[in-house]
Amino acid sequence: MKLDIIGKNIIRVDAHGKVTGKALYPEDIYMDNMAYGMTLRSKLPHAYITVDTKEAERIDGIIKIFTYKDVPNNSHGVVFKDHEVFCEKKVRRVGDPIAFVVGKTKKACKEAMEKIKVEYEELEGVFDPVLAMKEDSPKIHGDSNIMYHFKIRKGDIEEGFKHSHVIVENTYSTHMVEHVFLQPEAGISFIDEEGRVTVVVATQYPHYDREEIASALNLSEDSVRIINANVGGAFGGREDISLQIHLALATYILEIPIKTVYSREESFVGHSKRHPIIMKCKTGADKYGKLLAMEAELIGDTGAYASWAANVMRKAGVHITGPYYIPNVKVDSYGVYTNNPYAGAMRGFGATQVPIAHEQQMDILAEKLGLDPVSIRMKNIFKKGSITATGQVLTESVPLEECIEKVAEKIDFSLEKEGAI
Repeated sequence: MKLDIIGKNIIRVDAHGKVTGKALYPEDIYMDNMAYGMTLRSKLPHAYITVDTKEAERIDGIIKIFTYKDVPNNSHGVVFKDHEVFCEKKVRRVGDPIAFVVGKTKKACKEAMEKIKVEYEELEGVFDPVLAMKEDSPKIHGDSNIMYHFKIRKGDIEEGFKHSHVIVENTYSTHMVEHVFLQPEAGISFIDEEGRVTVVVATQYPHYDREEIASALNLSEDSVRIINANVGGAFGGREDISLQIHLALATYILEIPIKTVYSREESFVGHSKRHPIIMKCKTGADKYGKLLAMEAELIGDTGAYASWAANVMRKAGVHITGPYYIPNVKVDSYGVYTNNPYAGAMRGFGATQVPIAHEQQMDILAEKLGLDPVSIRMKNIFKKGSITATGQVLTESVPLEECIEKVAEKIDFSLEKEGAI
């Protein structure tokens, strides 16, 4: 069989345009009779709102200001439809979209943004996911802030700890992380030659974008077209809707091309972040360093909206045991609403945060048992045929032993080295 791609150094189809500066990004595109759009966003994290656009609409050059009243189906979201295209009664985070201003010039849009009157009836917010889990905490959506709970139960956790020679119990936490991709969100919308609402955007999910636009506008998916332009970085931050529905709605109603480009500041408040996770871990081992039990509680702050929280916290729960065989495991992993910026997809989906916890646990166990960090890992790592905490049998591609050996060749992990003990 002839292989044209596999095993060969193939130049990317978009490489030449990007390195020469000829590649077109959404912000590079201009169309005749194009208008501009800007999104007005909440300045408070939790409040009831009333919006008055009358004065702003009278500004010269303003074509229309869109609010929730203009959206046929005012909801969206990659998994749970808990976002509003424009907030109707309540904002749940700083940066929530309230209105979309369309004008003939950017200057007119900026002036109108300042004239839109938003009255806030501020509500108590909750910014700590642990507090948000309590019954008497302010509620972001519905009757509970716990939007997801993933469990693992394997073996007998009490027996595992009962027979452990040493037990290590600690709490670890990771912080929220911004993607900081080079290209802020931008897009341009128009009606194409076949009458379809068309949005040119840098996105990770053109098919999801089409579904969400069609749903919000009550259109068939065949009536919506997404053109995925060059993407100047994403890392998960372009998996949620940002400006797509705003542009599509405005073009659908006004039937003119409309362009929007976020500033870096708006990009920061507009899209999702990496989930901060609080990880409470209790790990037990016998006197030889063999792991016997692990109990973990993970609390993920998904902010004001769910986005990919269920997937992220499920994977965090699966990976909290690390690449180690542990016969007795109990894991509870939660996704929790707060009034913080919403968290969603970012490289690693929960598997990125948890090594901070499980690897620290291994080092502390080694220290307490008088073992070096390599030997305790070699006693417990997955190998072919190992069974994970979820019952998966690893049948291939488990190169941990070789990997650790190669690292150990380059670094002296022995306890006898100066200052180690």
